[in-house]
Amino acid sequence: MNHAVQTFFSPVNSGQPLNYEMLKEEHEVAVPGVPHSPAPPTSTVIHICSETSVPDHVVLSLFNTFMNPCCLGFIAFTYSVKSRDRKMVGDLTGAHAYASTAKCLNIWALILGILMTILLIVIPVLIIQAHR
Repeated sequence: MNHAVQTFFSPVNSGQPLNYEMLKEEHEVAVPGVPHSPAPPTSTVIHICSETSVPDHVVLSLFNTFMNPCCLGFIAFTYSVKSRDRKMVGDLTGAHAYASTAKCLNIWALILGILMTILLIVIPVLIIQAHR
Protein backbone atom coordinates (compact mmCIF):
# COMPACT_ATOMS: atom_id res chain seq x y z
CA MET A 1 0.00 0.00 0.00
CA ASN A 2 1.09 3.47 -0.70
CA HIS A 3 0.87 5.71 2.38
CA ALA A 4 1.67 9.02 0.75
CA VAL A 5 0.44 12.25 2.28
CA GLN A 6 -2.66 13.58 0.67
CA THR A 7 -3.03 17.35 0.50
CA PHE A 8 -6.56 18.60 0.66
CA PHE A 9 -5.91 22.27 1.26
CA SER A 10 -3.05 24.27 -0.16
CA PRO A 11 -1.76 27.39 1.49
CA VAL A 12 -3.78 30.45 0.50
CA ASN A 13 -0.82 32.47 -0.84
CA SER A 14 0.86 29.69 -2.84
CA GLY A 15 -1.30 30.15 -5.94
CA GLN A 16 -0.89 26.46 -6.88
CA PRO A 17 -3.89 24.24 -7.65
CA LEU A 18 -4.91 21.61 -5.12
CA ASN A 19 -3.02 18.35 -5.39
CA TYR A 20 -5.14 15.25 -4.76
CA GLU A 21 -3.50 11.88 -4.80
CA MET A 22 -5.48 8.78 -5.61
CA LEU A 23 -4.99 6.11 -3.01
CA LYS A 24 -5.92 2.54 -3.80
CA GLU A 25 -6.68 0.31 -0.91
CA GLU A 26 -6.98 -3.41 -1.11
CA HIS A 27 -10.05 -3.61 1.07
CA GLU A 28 -13.40 -4.92 0.00
CA VAL A 29 -16.25 -2.68 0.96
CA ALA A 30 -19.53 -4.36 1.85
CA VAL A 31 -22.25 -2.86 -0.30
CA PRO A 32 -25.78 -3.33 1.05
CA GLY A 33 -27.90 -5.48 -1.19
CA VAL A 34 -24.97 -7.18 -2.91
CA PRO A 35 -24.58 -10.86 -1.99
CA HIS A 36 -21.19 -11.87 -0.62
CA SER A 37 -21.49 -15.53 -1.47
CA PRO A 38 -21.83 -17.23 -4.84
CA ALA A 39 -25.26 -18.57 -3.82
CA PRO A 40 -28.24 -16.97 -5.53
CA PRO A 41 -29.94 -14.23 -3.53
CA THR A 42 -33.02 -15.19 -1.58
CA SER A 43 -35.93 -12.98 -0.71
CA THR A 44 -38.13 -12.89 2.37
CA VAL A 45 -41.79 -11.98 2.08
CA ILE A 46 -43.61 -10.72 5.14
CA HIS A 47 -47.39 -10.72 5.02
CA ILE A 48 -48.88 -8.15 7.34
CA CYS A 49 -52.46 -8.95 8.14
CA SER A 50 -54.38 -5.74 8.69
CA GLU A 51 -57.24 -7.41 10.53
CA THR A 52 -56.27 -8.64 13.96
CA SER A 53 -58.55 -11.06 15.73
CA VAL A 54 -60.11 -9.50 18.83
CA PRO A 55 -62.09 -12.00 20.90
CA ASP A 56 -65.39 -10.53 22.06
CA HIS A 57 -66.32 -13.20 24.69
CA VAL A 58 -70.00 -13.22 23.71
CA VAL A 59 -70.52 -16.92 24.45
CA LEU A 60 -69.01 -16.71 27.95
CA SER A 61 -71.03 -13.55 28.61
CA LEU A 62 -74.22 -15.27 27.50
CA PHE A 63 -73.45 -18.21 29.81
CA ASN A 64 -72.76 -15.86 32.73
CA THR A 65 -75.95 -13.92 32.03
CA PHE A 66 -78.09 -16.90 32.99
CA MET A 67 -75.83 -18.38 35.65
CA ASN A 68 -75.00 -15.25 37.67
CA PRO A 69 -77.46 -13.61 40.04
CA CYS A 70 -75.32 -10.45 40.38
CA CYS A 71 -76.07 -9.09 36.86
CA LEU A 72 -72.35 -9.05 36.02
CA GLY A 73 -73.02 -11.49 33.20
CA PHE A 74 -75.57 -9.14 31.65
CA ILE A 75 -73.16 -6.18 31.89
CA ALA A 76 -70.39 -8.35 30.41
CA PHE A 77 -72.75 -9.34 27.59
CA THR A 78 -73.39 -5.64 26.88
CA TYR A 79 -69.65 -4.96 26.67
CA SER A 80 -69.19 -8.02 24.44
CA VAL A 81 -71.79 -6.74 22.01
CA LYS A 82 -70.14 -3.30 22.03
CA SER A 83 -66.80 -4.98 21.31
CA ARG A 84 -68.31 -6.85 18.38
CA ASP A 85 -69.83 -3.63 17.04
CA ARG A 86 -66.50 -1.80 17.29
CA LYS A 87 -64.80 -4.67 15.48
CA MET A 88 -67.33 -4.53 12.64
CA VAL A 89 -66.77 -0.78 12.25
CA GLY A 90 -62.99 -1.30 12.11
CA ASP A 91 -62.07 0.32 15.44
CA LEU A 92 -59.77 -2.39 16.79
CA THR A 93 -58.55 -0.28 19.71
CA GLY A 94 -62.10 0.33 20.93
CA ALA A 95 -63.00 -3.32 20.33
CA HIS A 96 -60.01 -4.43 22.38
CA ALA A 97 -60.95 -2.08 25.24
CA TYR A 98 -64.55 -3.33 25.35
CA ALA A 99 -63.40 -6.96 25.06
CA SER A 100 -60.95 -6.50 27.92
CA THR A 101 -63.71 -5.09 30.13
CA ALA A 102 -66.06 -7.92 29.13
CA LYS A 103 -63.37 -10.49 29.94
CA CYS A 104 -62.76 -8.99 33.38
CA LEU A 105 -66.50 -8.88 34.14
CA ASN A 106 -66.89 -12.48 32.93
CA ILE A 107 -64.09 -13.67 35.22
CA TRP A 108 -65.69 -11.96 38.22
CA ALA A 109 -69.13 -13.23 37.27
CA LEU A 110 -67.81 -16.78 36.98
CA ILE A 111 -66.02 -16.58 40.35
CA LEU A 112 -69.08 -15.14 42.08
CA GLY A 113 -71.32 -17.70 40.39
CA ILE A 114 -69.15 -20.57 41.61
CA LEU A 115 -69.02 -19.12 45.14
CA MET A 116 -72.80 -18.62 45.20
CA THR A 117 -73.35 -22.20 44.02
CA ILE A 118 -71.04 -23.56 46.70
CA LEU A 119 -72.73 -21.45 49.38
CA LEU A 120 -76.18 -22.58 48.22
CA ILE A 121 -75.07 -26.17 48.75
CA VAL A 122 -73.00 -25.78 51.92
CA ILE A 123 -75.33 -23.50 53.94
CA PRO A 124 -78.40 -25.79 53.77
CA VAL A 125 -76.23 -28.79 54.61
CA LEU A 126 -74.84 -26.96 57.65
CA ILE A 127 -78.32 -25.87 58.72
CA ILE A 128 -79.63 -29.44 58.45
CA GLN A 129 -76.63 -30.72 60.43
CA ALA A 130 -77.22 -28.12 63.17
CA HIS A 131 -80.87 -29.10 63.66
CA ARG A 132 -80.14 -32.79 64.25
